[in-house]
Amino acid sequence: MQIGPYKLASPFLLAPMAGITDAPFRKLCRRFGAGLATSEMTTADISLWRSTKSRRRLDIDMDTSPVVIQIAGADAAQLALAAKLCVERGADIVDINMGCPARKVCRKAAGSALLQDEALVASILAKVVGAVAVPVTLKIRTGWDPRHRNGVTIARIAEDCGVQSLAVHGRTRACRFRGNAEYETIARIKNSVKIPVIANGDIDTPEKSLEVFRLSSPDGLMIGRAARGRPWIFRELEHYRVHGTKIAPLDKHEVRDIILGHLDDLYRFYGDKTGVRVARKHLTWYCAGLINAEEFRSRVVRVETASEQIRHTRQFFDRTVGETSLAA
Repeated sequence: MQIGPYKLASPFLLAPMAGITDAPFRKLCRRFGAGLATSEMTTADISLWRSTKSRRRLDIDMDTSPVVIQIAGADAAQLALAAKLCVERGADIVDINMGCPARKVCRKAAGSALLQDEALVASILAKVVGAVAVPVTLKIRTGWDPRHRNGVTIARIAEDCGVQSLAVHGRTRACRFRGNAEYETIARIKNSVKIPVIANGDIDTPEKSLEVFRLSSPDGLMIGRAARGRPWIFRELEHYRVHGTKIAPLDKHEVRDIILGHLDDLYRFYGDKTGVRVARKHLTWYCAGLINAEEFRSRVVRVETASEQIRHTRQFFDRTVGETSLAA
């Protein structure tokens, strides 16, 4: 799969997720084979970039290529300026979010709310593409509600404006994350444009990845929620795609070292105090995939220091000698 001049090593990409796909998590997913790891969604209102949250979201991975920053907003000129500044910061690709269903985003007519205004979509995409010399990509949903699935129209607008790839979550804005993702619309979108189309939504096993490839014929798959607490999913998916068999599960020592390394990166990136708070949600997700981890989870998310989180994590894995760490 190729986006502009960038040939991706894998068709399995990490979905941008606010509050999750920070620099430490992107680094971890790239380590396990994610072909692309996009930054958390960042507001196009550059007056807000001085906040600590925005500065961290714009902390990009200069040791990986291509570097992708996702921006969101509803004002074409504002988005174009933000895109230019992202490129100045080192972005190789600028991604525009028109898929987020969060109410606080949609209330500002941004994210997936934009799908209701096709003229505004065209204006935004034309201005952003015209403002930068790097590839511009787009993330959308299939429409704004089940009666208005206009993903094909949006895709054609995007291609006409010069967008170089399109990621599609298989739900409408109104569906949020309820029900099952539908891949038929993604298939119609893929058949309507020549640019790469990436399918997203409910891809959580190797078997499901092949099913989505069969149903939608996309150029790649974007993995979101299934990567939480399981960043090695990219290795599993690629092995199954290439060999048709499941890769051997990680042993408990490997899982322990991945978690400890992730914690260390979080503490260094955020500082101990904030790092401990951010680590709690990641530890909760890791525990969801571990056997007999209920007591460990209850303790490790309540401690206040980095040293305590590390100590509880080491103790949990020391107590599980001879056991399989990962749940089936």
